[in-house]
Amino acid sequence: MTTVNPASRDRKLHLVGNAHIDPVWLWRWPEGLQEIRATFQSAVDRMEEYPDFVFTCDSVMYLEWIERHDPALFETIRKRVADGRWQVVGGWWVEPDCNVPSGESFVRQALYGQRYLLEKFGRAATVGCNLDPFGHNAMLPQLLRKSGMDSYVFLRPGPHEQVLPGQFFHWEAPDGSRVTAYRLPNEYCTPGKDIGNHLDKSLAMMPPDEPELMVFYGVGNHGGGPTRANLDSIRRLDALGGLPTLELSHPERFFERVRDRQDVPVHAGELQHHGPGCYSAHSGVKAWNRRAENDLQRAEKWAAVAAAVAEEPYPAHKLAEAWRLVLFNQFHDILAGTAIRSAYEDARDDYGRARSVAAEVFNQAVQAVTRRIDIPLREGTVPLVVVNPHPWELESDVEAEFGRASEVRLTDEAGAPVPVQLTRSEATLAGARGRIAFRASVPPLGHRVYHLLPGADADRGETVTATDTSLENEHLRIEVDPATGWLSSLRDKATGAELVGPGAGPHAVVVDDASDTWGHRVRAYDKAAGSFAPTRVRLVESGPVRAVLRIESAYGRSEMAEELVLSSGSRHVEVRTVVDWHEKLKLLKLRFPTALDDTTATHEIPYGHLERPADGTEEATQAWVDVTGTLPGGARAGLAVVNDSKHGHDVRGGEIGMTALRSPVYAWHEPRTLDEDGVYDYLDQGRQEFRYLLVPHGADWREADPVRRAAELNQPVFALLETFHVGPLAQRAAHADDGAGSVLVTVVKGDEDGSGDFVVRAYESQGRAAEARIALPMLGDRVVEARFGAFEIKTFRVPRDPRSPVVETDLLELPAHAAGAAGRGGA
Repeated sequence: MTTVNPASRDRKLHLVGNAHIDPVWLWRWPEGLQEIRATFQSAVDRMEEYPDFVFTCDSVMYLEWIERHDPALFETIRKRVADGRWQVVGGWWVEPDCNVPSGESFVRQALYGQRYLLEKFGRAATVGCNLDPFGHNAMLPQLLRKSGMDSYVFLRPGPHEQVLPGQFFHWEAPDGSRVTAYRLPNEYCTPGKDIGNHLDKSLAMMPPDEPELMVFYGVGNHGGGPTRANLDSIRRLDALGGLPTLELSHPERFFERVRDRQDVPVHAGELQHHGPGCYSAHSGVKAWNRRAENDLQRAEKWAAVAAAVAEEPYPAHKLAEAWRLVLFNQFHDILAGTAIRSAYEDARDDYGRARSVAAEVFNQAVQAVTRRIDIPLREGTVPLVVVNPHPWELESDVEAEFGRASEVRLTDEAGAPVPVQLTRSEATLAGARGRIAFRASVPPLGHRVYHLLPGADADRGETVTATDTSLENEHLRIEVDPATGWLSSLRDKATGAELVGPGAGPHAVVVDDASDTWGHRVRAYDKAAGSFAPTRVRLVESGPVRAVLRIESAYGRSEMAEELVLSSGSRHVEVRTVVDWHEKLKLLKLRFPTALDDTTATHEIPYGHLERPADGTEEATQAWVDVTGTLPGGARAGLAVVNDSKHGHDVRGGEIGMTALRSPVYAWHEPRTLDEDGVYDYLDQGRQEFRYLLVPHGADWREADPVRRAAELNQPVFALLETFHVGPLAQRAAHADDGAGSVLVTVVKGDEDGSGDFVVRAYESQGRAAEARIALPMLGDRVVEARFGAFEIKTFRVPRDPRSPVVETDLLELPAHAAGAAGRGGA
C-alpha cells in the first residue's frame, strides 16, 4: 500500500484572495458602500506591493457602485481586470439568498450582472460564487449554465449538514445540466494576521491525497480583503516546505485543472440544509419580495403588449432599475431576515420604489391598450375592462370598486348577463362607493370588456350553498367544526374523496422557538406550545358568485381571522388570513391534516419542483406544496396548498405545515444567549396578511396544476373602469397564449438592447418532456414552437420584423452576434 503524504509539495493549494462583503447585515447600506470602497482600494494597493497577488470579486453591484461613487478607482479596477490581477467571478448582481427568490429573479441576477461585465470589462464570469447563503436550490446548475457559467463555489451546507461525494463534484440539476461545484473548507474569510491556522483547519477537512485544492483567504463580512500580514504569512509558510505548494490563484485557474478529470463524482439535487429559520424569518421582507417580483413580471408583459399593439415605447431602462432594487434586497442577509431591524426600513422603501415603478409601467401600458378598445356608447352602463396577466385562459373571481348603486347588474361584451354580487367596499363612507365580485373568463394575456348596469340582478338561484359551518359548490363541499375552528370535512365531489380524516390535529399551532434568527441547529419546528382556539365562526357573505365563512380565533395576546372563500365553479378554496401577532420566541405553523397515507411530498422550487421526504423537516419552498397518497379504502388523492408569500413548509406523513411567521430577536446569532432583562426587538410583531389556496385533486398533482394556480394567486386579474370610445381593438382579445400545457410562459418582455425585439421565456413545469406551441397574436400571429426537456428553461428572441426568424438564446438574452462574448474568456 502506498502511503500518502498530505504535505507533499506535489500537491497544490490554490489560495484565493477574496473579501466577502455584506453590504447590509449588522449595518445599513451606507456603511456597506463605504466598506466596499475601502476594501477595493486596499486590494489595488496590495497589487502594487505584491506583484503575484490576485484579487477575486463576486458581486457585480459592488463594481457598479464604485463606478458611480469613485470613478478613478473604477478605472484602476478596469486595468487590473484587463491584466488578470482582478478576477471577476459570480456574475450575479449580489450573493442572494439561494432559496427564497423566484426562478426569474435568479435569471435577472445573471442577466443584469453578466451584461454589466460584458459592457464594462468585455468579458463575463464563468465561475458562479455564493459563499455565504444558507442553502442552494436544485435548479441552479441549469440557471448558471444558461448564463455562461460552468463552475460554482459555495460554503454551506457544511459536512455536518450534508454529505457530498467529494470536495468538488459535478452538480446536476433536474434537467440534467451540470456545473463543477466546490465546497470551501472551514471558512470563506480569515483574520487579518497569519493564516497558518486557517490552512491547517482547511487541510484537515479535505481529502489528504487530492492533488489540487482551493482555499479562500482575506478579511471578510465587513470587508477588508487580503492584508499584508496575510500575504507575508503565505510566503513564509510556503518557504517552510511543510505544506502543499501554496499558489496565489483564482477559482477559474483551479477549475481549469479539475473540471475535465474523469474521476469527478456527480451529485444530483439540492444543497441543504443550513439555517431553516431563514425560510420564514421576517415575513414582511418575504412578502415585499414576492409582490415586487410578480408586479415587475406583470408590468413587463403588459408593457410588451402595449409596445406591440399600441405603439407605446417599451421602458426597458426603467424596469431594469426597478429589478436591480429587488435584486439588491435579495442579498442573503436581507431577504433571509437576518439583518438588523433598521435595515428593513431601507428594504421596505426599496421594494416600495420597485413596486411603484412596476405599477406606473403596468397602468400606463394597460391604459394605452384599453383606450384603444372599441367600446360603443351604451346608455346607462359603465364599461369595466378586465385584464389577464397570464398567457392562458383565466377563470377567476374579480373584485372591483365603483360609484355606489343600491343595485347593480353585469353583462359581458355581447350583452349576456353575468352573475354579480355586492361585497364589502374598502370605503366606509355611507353611499359613496360600492364593490362587486363576479366570475370572469378572460382570454390569454388579454382583456375583456364587461358592462355595469343599474338594477337588480336576475335571480338565478344559489350555485354556492352555505350555512354558518359549511360551503358547497358543484365541485367541493367543506365543513367547519366550530369547536376546533378548522375543517372537519373537505370533499372532492368528482371522486367522492374525503380528504380530512377523523380526529385531525389542530390547525393554527403555536410552536416554542428558542432558536436564533437563522434557526441554527433546527431540523423541524414541532415543539407545540398550544394552538389558536376559535372564538366565533359565521357566514359573512353569500350570493350567486361566492360564499365566505369567517373563523375568528385567539392565542395568548394574539388574534387571527381566516375567511374561507368558495366561488361558483371553483375547484379550490381560497383562505384570506389576518393575524395580529404578539408572541415572542414562538412560531405560528398552519397545519393542514389529511386522511392520506403512503404519501409523496412535492415542493415547488425556483423554476421547478422536487419530491422530498415527508418526515417533518423544515424545507424551503416557493408558492406551493403538495401531498399525494392513499385514502382509507385505497383511492389515490392529494391536496396542494398554494401561498402568496410563505416559504417555510414541512410535510409530516399526510399533513402539510406552513410556517406563517416567526418571532426571534432581530440579527441574533448563536452562541449569544439573550439576557433575561435585555431589551430586544422581535420579528413579525403586529398585523400580518396573506392568502393561500386549498386545492384538492385526484391521483396526480399535475391535474390540479398548482403551478398556474400559484401564478394566478400571485398575479391576480386587474379591473379598470373605462369610458366609451372608438378604437382598433376588439372588446375581447388575446395577445399571447402558451396553450396551458406543461410548458408555462413566465416572461414576455421587450429586449434589453433597445432593438425592438421581444423576449419570451418559458419552462417545463411538470417534469415531463413536452412539445410547446406559444402563440403571439400581438405580433401578427407569430408562433414559437419548441421541444422542452423535463424541467427545461428556454428563452426566445422574437424580432418585431415578421420576416426575421425566432431565435432561441440563453438567459442573458443576447442577440446572436453577441452571444459568443458570454462564453469562456469573453470577447
